[in-house]
Formats: sequence, structure tokens, C-alpha cells
Amino acid sequence: MVEEEGIRVVRCGGSELNFRRAVFSADSKYIFCVSGDFIKVYSTATEECVHILQGHRNLVTGIQLNPSNHLQLYSCSADGTIKLWDYIDGILIKTFRVGCELHALFTLSCAEDSVFVMINKGKPDVFQLASVKLPKSSSQEIEAKELSFVLDYVNQSPKCIAFGNEGEYVAAVRDFYLSVYFFKKKTTTRFTLSSSRNKKHARNNFTCVACHPKEDCIATGHKDGKIRLWRNFDDEKKYTYTCLHWHHDLVMDLAFSVTGSSLLSGGRESVLVEWREAAEKNKEFLPRLGATIEHISVSPAGDLFCTSHSDNKITIIHRNLEASAVIQGLVKDRSIFTGLMIDPRTKALVLNGKPGHLQFYSLQSDKQLYNLDIIQQEYINDSGLIQIELTKAAFGCYGNWLATVEQRQEKETELELQMKIWMYNKKTQGFVLNTKVNMPHEDHITALCFCNAEKSESSTLVTASKDGHFKVWILTDDSDIYKKAVGWTCDFVGSYHKYQATNCCFSEDGSLLAVSFEEIVTIWDSETWELKCTFCQRAGKIRHLCFGRLTCSKYLLGVTENGILCCWNLLSCALEWSTKLNVRVMEPDPNSENIAAITQSSVGSDLFVFKPSEPRPLYIQKNICREEVLWGVFVPRDVPESFTSEAHQWLNRSQFYFLTKSQSLLTFSTQSPEEKLTPTSKQLLAEESLPTTPFYFLLGKHRQQQQNDKLNEALENELVQLPLTENIPAISELLRTPAHVLPSASFLCSMFVNSLLLSTETKSAEENPDDVDMEEEKESDDSDEENNFTEKIQDTNNTDLEEDIIHQLSKSEEKELKKFRKVDYSWIAAL
Repeated sequence: MVEEEGIRVVRCGGSELNFRRAVFSADSKYIFCVSGDFIKVYSTATEECVHILQGHRNLVTGIQLNPSNHLQLYSCSADGTIKLWDYIDGILIKTFRVGCELHALFTLSCAEDSVFVMINKGKPDVFQLASVKLPKSSSQEIEAKELSFVLDYVNQSPKCIAFGNEGEYVAAVRDFYLSVYFFKKKTTTRFTLSSSRNKKHARNNFTCVACHPKEDCIATGHKDGKIRLWRNFDDEKKYTYTCLHWHHDLVMDLAFSVTGSSLLSGGRESVLVEWREAAEKNKEFLPRLGATIEHISVSPAGDLFCTSHSDNKITIIHRNLEASAVIQGLVKDRSIFTGLMIDPRTKALVLNGKPGHLQFYSLQSDKQLYNLDIIQQEYINDSGLIQIELTKAAFGCYGNWLATVEQRQEKETELELQMKIWMYNKKTQGFVLNTKVNMPHEDHITALCFCNAEKSESSTLVTASKDGHFKVWILTDDSDIYKKAVGWTCDFVGSYHKYQATNCCFSEDGSLLAVSFEEIVTIWDSETWELKCTFCQRAGKIRHLCFGRLTCSKYLLGVTENGILCCWNLLSCALEWSTKLNVRVMEPDPNSENIAAITQSSVGSDLFVFKPSEPRPLYIQKNICREEVLWGVFVPRDVPESFTSEAHQWLNRSQFYFLTKSQSLLTFSTQSPEEKLTPTSKQLLAEESLPTTPFYFLLGKHRQQQQNDKLNEALENELVQLPLTENIPAISELLRTPAHVLPSASFLCSMFVNSLLLSTETKSAEENPDDVDMEEEKESDDSDEENNFTEKIQDTNNTDLEEDIIHQLSKSEEKELKKFRKVDYSWIAAL
């Protein structure tokens, strides 16, 4: 039985990895990324997430290594705290409460017990750079209220502040101003670029800044694509700067190498440029990185770079400008036209990815599985160009088929429309294009759906369009004399009084097809394509349409643009009930009768869960988020839950995910975010991969009840059975005692070997008679010392092992073990 807590909305992954610059560990083995309220620790070699640092109660806004201990990490958040982490073990060490919202974090090796943060002065667009004194204390939570202001009126972006020449000064850029504050002299020098509107100075705005690590040199990026290198900036009259120009659009970020011998820059061209010795002629390029470069980071060791991209991706790059790894989060596309779908095969979330692609995203591991190129054309990054858009997609026949629709319209009369139907190939483990139909309709396709009934003899696809028609496409055998081939052809075209077809869906058994024509819903027989009945609701066009499932399959639900939710009974052909709800999302659960509806109000979005047979909702949750919810989907659970209360039962068989307007992916859970995202499953998988040796029993997880039978059968055939080490004092002491206070290795080794020795046979209760001849056992003992040892070992046996078969030792075996026990292990101490 699951402990029933309150249902709450949690982030389930898909957060932005490109919100802030990524940070490398000192040895370049790990990379740290801000991800919503958490910090994710990735391996640079395997791209796997090894830790999730969780503890902040709001958006994490900055991360930096601790300059005095490179095994620790600082983080700041909008919750007003600075936290210190041990990232190797994923442990929170300290929390410093600053008390005001923090927007960025900077650290300096020369600034002892202090960090620099960006705070808001009270006005919406006015920020300050301040130094925070971190007091020393043994307590885990400490007040850190001692603030000293460094620079005023700075840009909110951390890319617009940089510390240079080992912390002698800090440079900040905003609009057309460059400000340099010198810590020793406590003076500020300010430089201004021309902001006139002529062609020469039209786009002089500063976009980012970077400082040379060892010299007095400041590099600034600008909106016109130029990079300026400033020198002699300690004097407002004698300063000089030189220009580097390759980018055709604004420079998004700059970073110097560790030695300062080269400068890295990136922008919308998706090309990383390395300016060696900061010279125009010495340029190296790493092109085709896939999306706009928003951040550039350099490892402290200098052997790795990384770039953060606008498509929520991080690319790890070797010093020779070769990409070595890619960490891909949920792609944030310009708009999600396809909605949220679940791949029946992989249980992955499927939606629009990078332009022209469908992305398959694992909700369990919070990582992208792969991209499917639908449009199959090179994407041209030009804001004025009208692109081909992937607008519709649907899975059918248990994932064997995938239908997609792409369109491009430059003028009202110039519509380019194409439908592609993809077949899953078991050999390649991917989708292969089977049928391509140019202009399947004369106007935009508004909906498409497959008939996924289990008893369906033929595969059927239906498309609805603004041209007033819906078309039925069936799979036919196009075999010729050379090879067998199947393809999709149009089998039926339906319409209703020249109204626009807006939605379509099949009933659960596939016998009926519902198609909405503006304000009217039509029901068609899927075998004869005969019109059976119509429902007319004069309350606006139908926005959503779905059939009930299981015991509620006789109901049809529709949502109108005027905010009316209707439920029709297909047996009586009458309206069962209706209510006024401004439903934006309506999704049926494939594993139950439940339907989730999300409504939009002036305050936020609300959730209603109900069954079509009962107008009374099973569950209501107000203000699930402040944003507008655009899409939702039910994901079947691999292992059903066992909630008993009516308010929780809708989460038993499936989990509901929804996507907001800002493309945040959220879900409902009774587990806390910490429980949900703690990567303990990876530890368990690692333990299961250990070999079956004494150290497996020492370090492996305890056997579950389900595994006992299998293990017992395997162990019965073994000559010697290794005992479980649970509750053995020697091993508990070895594992739980801190390393720096452990006794000598010779003492530990003796304890460990003694704990592994097998106790004298006491047959299981089924085989052993109640009256055991203790005289025989005493005669087999050679000494009182061995008697005591045997008793100790027997005491360590767990009561759970009473039914296990323990090996009977002969006299010769016992003598051999006794000799083995007396061996001197003191030589280990000299190692």
C-alpha cells in the first residue's frame, strides 16, 4: 500500500540546461549544469548524469567552484540562499541565507570567505554587483547579511560581468557602457561607445565581456558581431582598443583560455571561433554545432571547452576543437505544433524537436533518446525566411506506423502541404519512409488519427482539413513481380455541408469515427463509412473531441470554443450532460475511464479529473501553474500504484504530464521532487553488476524476497555456501567507521576473514530432528577457543536464514580452517 500524501505539481525533467554557463570540475571529469531548481552533475566521458544536487526551493541562478576547495561547489538561487555542496558525494554542506533574491554568482581565489552576487535594487531592470561575506560556523544554516556593493546599474546577465588579472578588477557592460572597478584603488573607470543611429555606430551595444586571466586586457562582444580588445583602461584618456570581426550577427559569449593565449567566441552562426593570440589572421573554427551558441566555458585544466546552445544542448569540445560529447536536454522549439505523444514501443515522450525533427525523450532518465528527421532539408537560420513547419504527427498500430504532416505557406494562395507515413523497421530499429503524399488536402490539415483497435483487421488513418473534407487512408498491398511492397492510398472522402472539418477520433473498438465540422459532430460507421448520427451544439466550434474508454466507451466528449464541455450518449444519441468550463486541454487515460481536463482562468490553470459517466469530478486541483497549459498526455506506468483514496486513484495506472506556454514540462506526483529525482536506481544497477564473490555479499544490496528462490536454487548446487553478511559486526564496523579512525589493516583483515568462516552445520528444520546429539559436536571441537569462535559465528546468523541449507563441515575441514585462521596477516600493514 502506498503512503498517501498530497498530490503536488513537480518538475519532471526537461528544464533548461542552457540557462547559465556550465562549470567544469578541476580535473575535467565532471560538468555542472543549472537545471531548474536543481544542479545536475554530468560525466564528461560518458554524458551520464551521476548526481542531482537538490535543496534550493526556487530557480538556481548561478554555480561556481569553491576556489579554496575544488571538490566543493557554490550555488545561488532566487530563494535568497547560497549553498555549498560536496559534488562527489552529492551532499549539501552549508546553507548561507542572504535574504534577497540572487541572480548570479561569482567567486575569486583572492577573496577569502567572500563571494560576489548580483541582486535587484528594487526596480525591475536595475541590478547591482555586491560582495557577500560568508561567516564561518559549525552550524549547517548561517545568516550571511553582510553585503558590500561593488558596481551599480549592471546588466542582469552574468555574461556581462567578468573578473580579470587574478581578481585585480571587475568589468561590467550594459547598453553602450563599459565600467571597470579596481579593487585596490577602489575607483571606477567608465567608457562609452557612440549610440548614434548612423550605419557605422547603429549596433554598438555591448552583449558580453571576458577578461584576460593574467594581463590587463578586456574583450567585449557587440550586437554588430564585432569583438573589441581593450587595453590601458586604467586611464579614461589613454585607453586603446582593437577590433576583431567575423560574426555577422551579435556575439553571444566570449571566453579566454586558461593561459590567455586564445579567445573563444560564439553566436547565432552555430560556429565556435578560436582567435589565437587575439589576432585576426589566426582563426580556427568548429562549425555546424546545430544551434545558436549562448554560453562558452573553459575547464580549469584547460583541456576542455564546452558550449551551451539555444536548443537546450551542451557540447563538450577538446582543446584541438573536436567535439567529444553532447548532453542533450528537452529541445525547446519555437512552438509545439504536434502536441505531446507517447511512443508505444519505447514509452518515450515525442514532440517537435529541432526544426523539421521529432524528438524522442526519455521521461525516466531525463535525456533525449534520438531525433527523427522528418522534413529532411538543411535548416537555414534566417529570421525573415518562412520555413517548412512540422505541424501534425500521430502513432498507430502499436508504434508500427507514424504519420506526419509538414507545411509551408508564404502567401495565402501558396500552400505547400505534404503528408508522410513512416514504417518502423525492426532491423534498423527506426522509422523508414513508406508513403509520401503531396497535397493530401487543398487546405490546412487540422487533425489526423489512426484506428488503434486491437481487433482491427486493416490499418486505417483519417485526416481532417479546413477544405471541408476528411479522408480515410488504408494500407494496401502494392506488390509487383519483383518484390513485396505495401503503401497507403485514399479509400474514402467524407464531408458535411461544406463545413470545415476540425477534429477526428476513433472509438476504442474502432467501430465508430467521430468527425467535428465546426459546431456539429458527426458519427460514421468505420466499416461502411455511413453517417450514423449528428450532434449539434450551438455554442461555438468544437475544439477537442474524444471517446470514453472501457466502461465509458458509450460516451463522446466535446469542448467548444465558447467554454462548454459536452458529453453525449452514443446509445441514446442524446446529450447526457454539459457544463461551462474553459477547457484548454482534454486527455483520456488509455488505462482507465478517467479524463483529465485543464482549464484556463485569470489566476492560472486548474485541473479536473472525471469519468464521462459521472459529471461529478473525481479530483480537482486549483492553480496547478500560473502559465497557460498548451498540451497534456497520460503515460502508462510500468508498475501500477496502489492508492485507495478516490482523490488519488486516477494516478494508479498512468501518470499525467503537461507542457506550459514557456515549455516547462510538469507532472503530478505524491513523491517529493527529492525522492523522484534521486539517482538511486543507478547505484542499484551498479551493485547488481558486481560479481558473485565475497565482496559482492559485502558491498551488494540485500536480496529481495522475490530473488530468494532463484538464489537458493543456484546455491544448492555449490559445494560451499557463502553466508549473507548482514548484521555481522566485523563488516558493519568496517563499513560504517570513518577511514581515519580505523584500526590497523592486520587487525581488520583478521576480523574480516573470521567473519567469512562458515559455522557448523545445523540442518534445516525440515531435515534436522529436534534432538541433536551435542556430545558428538563437542568431540569434533579441538579446543575451547574454537568452541567460542563457533558460537560467535552462530550468533551472527540472521533469523531470516533459518530455512537456508548450511554446509556440514568435516573434522579435516575444521582443522584446515583453524590453521587458516591463525595465519599472520601483519604484513598487510607494511603496504
